[in-house]
Amino acid sequence: MPNSASDDWLPQGFAQRFSAPHVVIAMSGGVDSAVAALRVKESGIRCSALFMKNWNEPTDSSECHWEDDVADALQVCERLDIPINTVDLSEQYWQRVFEDFLHEYQRGRTPNPDILCNREIKFRAFLDTAREVGGDVVATGHYVNVAADEDQHYLCKGNDAGKDQSYFLYTLGQDQLRASLFPVGNLQKTDVRSRAQRAGLGNHEKKDSTGICFIGERHFREFLSRYVPAEPGPVMTLEGRQIGEHHGAVFYTLGQRQGLGVGGVRGASEAPWFVIDKDVVKNVVIVAQGHDHPALLSRSLRATQVSWVAGSAPKAPFSCLAKTRYRQPDQPCCIEVADGNAVEVTFADPQRAVTPGQSVVFYAGNRCLGGGIIDSTA
Repeated sequence: MPNSASDDWLPQGFAQRFSAPHVVIAMSGGVDSAVAALRVKESGIRCSALFMKNWNEPTDSSECHWEDDVADALQVCERLDIPINTVDLSEQYWQRVFEDFLHEYQRGRTPNPDILCNREIKFRAFLDTAREVGGDVVATGHYVNVAADEDQHYLCKGNDAGKDQSYFLYTLGQDQLRASLFPVGNLQKTDVRSRAQRAGLGNHEKKDSTGICFIGERHFREFLSRYVPAEPGPVMTLEGRQIGEHHGAVFYTLGQRQGLGVGGVRGASEAPWFVIDKDVVKNVVIVAQGHDHPALLSRSLRATQVSWVAGSAPKAPFSCLAKTRYRQPDQPCCIEVADGNAVEVTFADPQRAVTPGQSVVFYAGNRCLGGGIIDSTA
């Protein structure tokens, strides 16, 4: 049974649902999963750990090596006296996440593989593996919280507003939330690092990982070009004037400023240029000047593949808050449920660079309601 002094992060009713639970901790080698393991251990809950290997492509010396993360995970578990094993989910990652990621880029969209990775790998394939080794629930280092009552579980924002990861977990439903724990969700990042240091965990100062989920930090265009063929093409203005050459339209996204190689255009001001559209069939990137150019603003969007945390949509139409990219402030909107698994979202204010392939995520205050993949804008 958990220790009452150390279980403030556990969802209400957890002890009643599990009298002697076995928690399987998803160890990444980072400080967040390390402190998640620390808190589980401090609570007196029986636990073990698994390290997920999800990418098998050879890396060069400039890229992140998964072996380094394994070593950090092993060191943490040795310090905390938690048994750990590794599980190879690379085949599932390729089939369920990476192939979709490549397909979306080939269509000219900008996908978010972290969201699909959470749905298909961390809270499906990993959860299945955890159950195979006798686990009742899994614990991860995500910055979210779970609240519960007699009827359902609720996905809530993490207490650290700068680290909240509910945007990436909106696809989790009731089954996944009932079987998941988030021990660092009610902590600030600074507190996580200080707890790790006090516990003698060697990764307490380790840099947070960035880049594509499980693949790591890389030169993105160079990496993507290994899988998505691309050719140089024209950078055009709205008026149809060519002012530069791009490296391949698939590599660019709406609102992008960096990497355009456009400057000193005759007859134009010194204001920066931004991508406002692209055509991957014709291999054309269209740009305009101005961070808030009208062509970058949208009042509404259509989203498909919609997931609701509660299992079904609230009665429509309804008003809520939404964000179309991570760390964007919540935006007031109204939602209409469309035909099939889709919604129409109308915002109170125009939104900048709403990008097909990305996700729109819905909130009611601190609670994440769900979300979907942006299909089109208006």
